[in-house]
Amino acid sequence: MVILKMPDQPNHSFSRYIGIDYSGAQTITSSLKGLRVYEGDREALPIEVQPPPSPRKYWTRRGIAEWLGERLSDDLPTLVGIDHGFSFPLRYFEAHHLEPDWQVFLDDFQQHWPTDADHTYVDFIRHGVCGNGDARSGNACWRRLTEEHAGAKSVFHFDVPGSVAKSTHAGLPWLRYLRNRLGQGLHCWPFDGWKIPAGQSAIVEVYPSLWNRSLPRENRTPDQHDAYAVSAWLRQADLDGSLRQFLHPSLLPGEYAVARIEGWILGVT
Repeated sequence: MVILKMPDQPNHSFSRYIGIDYSGAQTITSSLKGLRVYEGDREALPIEVQPPPSPRKYWTRRGIAEWLGERLSDDLPTLVGIDHGFSFPLRYFEAHHLEPDWQVFLDDFQQHWPTDADHTYVDFIRHGVCGNGDARSGNACWRRLTEEHAGAKSVFHFDVPGSVAKSTHAGLPWLRYLRNRLGQGLHCWPFDGWKIPAGQSAIVEVYPSLWNRSLPRENRTPDQHDAYAVSAWLRQADLDGSLRQFLHPSLLPGEYAVARIEGWILGVT
């Protein structure tokens, strides 16, 4: 009798790991020192990705979105981590009578906060110069479940050190852009499900402070190091098999439904 042994399953699910340190400053075409991109793969640690040649020295938000759209259009499964909020607290949906659906939320938000428009600052909409931000405002006391677990600030907490409010309000329309451009080719975790299908690229919300202190800073700036730490951690977690548990955090039964609306920070348990 011959016993056939099934081949061992690889520990990794992805071939490429991209970490992005985000900035909500200025406009979508502003060259921002705070926008940094690092990319690694199974064989190599992350290195910085420079923007395409142009008069601008640094990345722009539009440039990163368009680059990601191209990068994720190939057949190489890629895991992308971006450090801004991907959704808002459940209280926001309730206060504005919004359907608890992420695509509906993204469309509605972009209509009121068109921060992907030319010559538009987040503060322009905050102060009523354009858009209709007052109709879709939030309270700095409202926090998502994942922010409570992580000890992170609210996505509505503007103008304080360590705030992600501005980058979140600037970045959400570009998540919508990527989702609309890539369709089924991009898994937005956990909104499209906690399990990422094999061979598919995915984008996740991250919090660099979870990992940046455990990695040598070397000669990187804080923004560079945050992007590097994200890419390096995603790579290591995938290669050593621990990513699986982080993609399925241990939550109470009712919390999974809330997190499918509010989003979840990868690595928070």
